[in-house]
Amino acid sequence: MTTPILKKLYYTLARIRRFEEKIVEIYPFGKIRCPVHLCIGQEAIAAGVCAHLRRTDHMVSNHRNHGHLIAKGAALTPMFAELFGRTGGCSGGKGGSMHMIDSDHSSLGTSSIVAAGLPIALGTALASRIRRQKRVSVVFFGDGAVDEGTFYESLNFARLHRLAVIFVCENNFYSLNSPQKLRHANMAIHKITGFFSMPGFCINGNDVIEVWKSAGPLIERARRGQGPALIEAKTYRYYAHDGITDDTDKGFRDRRELSAWMKKCPVASFKDYLLKKAGISQEIISGIDRDIDAEIQEALDGALSSPYPGMDDLNVGVY
Repeated sequence: MTTPILKKLYYTLARIRRFEEKIVEIYPFGKIRCPVHLCIGQEAIAAGVCAHLRRTDHMVSNHRNHGHLIAKGAALTPMFAELFGRTGGCSGGKGGSMHMIDSDHSSLGTSSIVAAGLPIALGTALASRIRRQKRVSVVFFGDGAVDEGTFYESLNFARLHRLAVIFVCENNFYSLNSPQKLRHANMAIHKITGFFSMPGFCINGNDVIEVWKSAGPLIERARRGQGPALIEAKTYRYYAHDGITDDTDKGFRDRRELSAWMKKCPVASFKDYLLKKAGISQEIISGIDRDIDAEIQEALDGALSSPYPGMDDLNVGVY
């Protein structure tokens, strides 16, 4: 891997992490009224996959969507403004955390309905096929989506029509508060693709280099018209299903399990790799961090200067 790629991956990882940490910091002050589903701990998946996507490639996400949009190139000011319910928000201040969009980077509206993004991704891929466009569609979803019939229908349709879709399952082992081991008779999600004669791979979702190396060939394979594939990336979210607590005090998850996964932090481990094995200095990394902090503060200030929607905006965009 080249130094520019390594620096880009770190920039994306740190940008996602610091954006989410800023949400945790300001949430208690009431500026954000909508629920938030944080992806802290899962950043490497979005960063590694989206690093291969073109601006015109379609990306569809779910309720835990901030990292995906940021990795695809979304500007931070409209995202903060959306969290604050302001008119400058990427969804006009009406969607909140779970319903963000960035059409400039082909990031289609995210959905809070479990597995709802999968058929949307199929639609974009089918449209690309009809228009003879060499576009790839990527859809991110959690292990909870595997519980839905839509998941299996989408795999079947994608394989049947050899659509350029990459299914990325961020398996953090919990659907809300229900552990995967109590929901799935077979926990190897990637093996489900065998029934559809579709490639399926299981990877370490906390290793951004492994994600990057695994996603690249599959995306290019799809772009060549060779059909869909699925990546099961194992990872772990540090916070509760929604909100800014870790939910271990409620008994939903074990503190020891959380602590063990936090030692596998995708940001810290990649930073350690850059310093010890890639020859990238602390000075360079610190410079990237400073640039991100400045960008986040500027985005935050810009979002807060945006007005709230007025009564005249009530029916705009409503069908």
